Amino acid sequence: MTEQNQSGRARGGATGRRRKQPAKRRRRVGIAVSGATAVLVLAGAGLGYVFLKLDGNIQGVDINAQLGTDRPKNVDNGSMDILVLGSDSRSGDNGAYGKDEGGARSDTAMVVHVYEGHKKASVVSIPRDTLVDRPACTDGQGAEVAGESRAMFNTAYEVGGPACAVKTVEAMSGIRMDHYIEVDFTGFKKLIDTLGGVEITTTQAIRDSKSHLDLEPGTHTLDGEQSLGLVRTRRSVGDGSDLGRIQLQQAFMKAFIDQVKGLGLGTNPKKLLDVADAATKAITPDSELDSVQELMGFAQGLTGLSAGNVHMVTLPVRYDPADPNRVVPVDEKAGQVWTALEGDLPIPASATKDTATGKAEGVVR
Repeated sequence: MTEQNQSGRARGGATGRRRKQPAKRRRRVGIAVSGATAVLVLAGAGLGYVFLKLDGNIQGVDINAQLGTDRPKNVDNGSMDILVLGSDSRSGDNGAYGKDEGGARSDTAMVVHVYEGHKKASVVSIPRDTLVDRPACTDGQGAEVAGESRAMFNTAYEVGGPACAVKTVEAMSGIRMDHYIEVDFTGFKKLIDTLGGVEITTTQAIRDSKSHLDLEPGTHTLDGEQSLGLVRTRRSVGDGSDLGRIQLQQAFMKAFIDQVKGLGLGTNPKKLLDVADAATKAITPDSELDSVQELMGFAQGLTGLSAGNVHMVTLPVRYDPADPNRVVPVDEKAGQVWTALEGDLPIPASATKDTATGKAEGVVR
């Protein structure tokens, strides 16, 4: 029998179309940065003289070797799917944000689907508190990690690292992730500061002592520390849940995309180099993204993206009746989301109608 994912859709061989594996020199792979739920597109060329320096910043992880062949098939429809995670590790410089209790978890998770032609994209945020059936997997040291029913989504990264997080998303969606990118708190802050901050408008005061954020209503240019505070804030907005935080993250991401496009990086080599240096230090990509040539190739392929053609949704969920601090997928509606992305189609509005939201929409614009 074909193994089924949590939305009732077949995994693995359910798709007959295969996405062609591009030659290494022609891959279109971009820098997607999360921890803030943000995607950075670097434009420009002629930076061959700094490739060696920037390549030294990048440490990749071989997801494909750890996952093996027990994965959904690629589809050959010109699209691309990337799992972007923000780690909440409190080790090293990140210790200012709290005690590291156990291992790092995926504080932020997005599936970024880039449509054929690379002119538009859909982003599906997966709440970290989502209860899932986590599949067995192999961690970075080759150890087997047992599966678990009703496990919080973000524990997949905690117990097994990037490969287990990817396998969990593939089990949920039935979609093979082409790439994986991770960023941590400190790297995100430095990237925002290098960009010169991000302008947002708040419609109400946001004060959260846990995320170190204190903003009055109005327009603000957030530096790295404030930006990190915003995307970590949840208790002072909406219903205080992770779903409200995701709504803040999605609003920030749109502002970030427009800010990057407005900087004119392609005509400012010094600024482009500074941003590229900060971005490559901030991320941990999969092994097919671990060179500047590959990252730049994808960036040039995504120059048509803007905030207006990036559609962002949250995985359709409801609060768990047994634990109001957790959410569970609404299987039928989640299935609509994954079916649309697998077919390179827009996510229908019906997929997210009447699902839990967090009640923080419009707090940040």
